[in-house]
Amino acid sequence: MSCDRVGNSLLAKFSTQGAGDICLHIPASIVFWLLKHMPVNQDPNLQAPPAPPEITQQDWHNPNNPRALTLNCRELPGKLRMAFNLDRTPNLVLVLNRSNVELMRQIMGMYSRELIDLDA
Repeated sequence: MSCDRVGNSLLAKFSTQGAGDICLHIPASIVFWLLKHMPVNQDPNLQAPPAPPEITQQDWHNPNNPRALTLNCRELPGKLRMAFNLDRTPNLVLVLNRSNVELMRQIMGMYSRELIDLDA
């Protein structure tokens, strides 16, 4: 993940199984909602996920990267299902295992200081 200069969105890049990487702009409002609602790891033996893909300047300038408008999350046993409603179709559904959920929560927490929370 990487934060824009204005502080109103994160650019997230996800590696997928059986497909290429996916870049997605996540508005700060969704990031702050996720930080309030994502489950916190309770397992001291949780294994770290593989290293995430690197975000490059090309990713920031790619006009084909969609922007999330809304998000619907559902917690499943050992997983989190995230259905993003995007500004273009098709919408995106990700299923993250517990280690990826925890990594995402930690990264968003680090960037929360650079983002503007308009609901605060």
